[in-house]
Amino acid sequence: MTTATPDTGATPALKPYLRLLTATQFAFNTGFYAVLPYLAAHLGDGLGMAGWIVGLVLGLRTFSQQGLFVVGGALTDRYGPRPVVLTGCVLRIAGFCWLAQAGSTATVIGAVLLIGFAAALFSPAVESETARAAVAHETATGTPRAQVLAVFSAAGQAGAFLGPLLGSLLLLLGGDFRTACLAGAVVFVGVLAGHAKLMPHRPHRPPTARTGAALPREVFANRPFLVLCLAYSSYLVSYNQLYLALPAEVERATGSQSALGGLFALSSLLVVVAQLPLTRWSARRLPPRTALVTGLAVVATGFVAVPLAPDGPAGLLPAAALVVLLTLGQMLLVPAARGLVPDLVDDHRLGLATGALSSVSGLAVLVGSAATGTLLDTPGAVLWTVLATVPLTGAALALTLPGGRRTPEPVTAVTD
Repeated sequence: MTTATPDTGATPALKPYLRLLTATQFAFNTGFYAVLPYLAAHLGDGLGMAGWIVGLVLGLRTFSQQGLFVVGGALTDRYGPRPVVLTGCVLRIAGFCWLAQAGSTATVIGAVLLIGFAAALFSPAVESETARAAVAHETATGTPRAQVLAVFSAAGQAGAFLGPLLGSLLLLLGGDFRTACLAGAVVFVGVLAGHAKLMPHRPHRPPTARTGAALPREVFANRPFLVLCLAYSSYLVSYNQLYLALPAEVERATGSQSALGGLFALSSLLVVVAQLPLTRWSARRLPPRTALVTGLAVVATGFVAVPLAPDGPAGLLPAAALVVLLTLGQMLLVPAARGLVPDLVDDHRLGLATGALSSVSGLAVLVGSAATGTLLDTPGAVLWTVLATVPLTGAALALTLPGGRRTPEPVTAVTD
């Protein structure tokens, strides 16, 4: 007789399938962020597009991705993750190759819509499958699911950190935006080959009377899940301020936005270095709901700290405090929130729910960004106080959620 005990090392011992999904997230972000940071400059400087067209293209990419996550999730529930992931890979490869050649507004828009829709297929399938596998791993080994999901998040952040470096390296070696697009396509060829070989087949579910219109209703009429969506949306609206309010603060403090790259690198490095130990600590000591509420409170503290923090070297101390606290809050709440989803929805609806979580949050970011934009010219104390109320409201909503499953006792496995 052997006894399986929870993993207590720095990284949980993942089964091969979970390792595949985690490596997928790393490769996905590496390929994506090798291209995305240079898209705006390529459109404006390389193709001579007007600023409003550049903004439209970037907005359409975000909408075609976040807004359609719910579609990818529903298709995952219907057909299983394998065909959805493989289709997403093929579309992403085609989109990057098309973008490398696109020279007109219409062709660029077509390429970025294809790239965004590819992610809307790929990401919910991989994320829901990771959540499902994390729950099974928790049941089998006692390792908290949040700890497994933290590995997944850290891998994604590592890819987000490495991708721009890869793109910069290609540019330094004499490449151009087209080279970066083709390099991103090559990464996804590798992801496609790996999943075609290693991702298991799963019989798709035959249509039933509950398929179709009833399927979304079963998720969107689920009050606890909707509360989770709203609480998670408050986090994403807050986190989006790294791209909206933070640049304004950096420019106010230093006269330019040149320090933004270093602050974003700081955020990614924090996740890569601290995500696993922080989640390992919180998973053992905090129920998922408590971790979610605490994370949102930490995010709110980041906004409050901006007008209170004295100007540090080069005036960046308030901005650095905001980045650190938002990132710490993210590391606490994201694995907890995603770990709660399997407790709130039926397993057969997990793909749809995972997609809906992102789509609802994406819509909230769209509305919230427009509202925040109108506040950027107000006094700093007003702006940062209003921003702090967003995650605090989310934390209040999260207090009404179920606490989440406690980490199960280690199971005893009997072997011959």
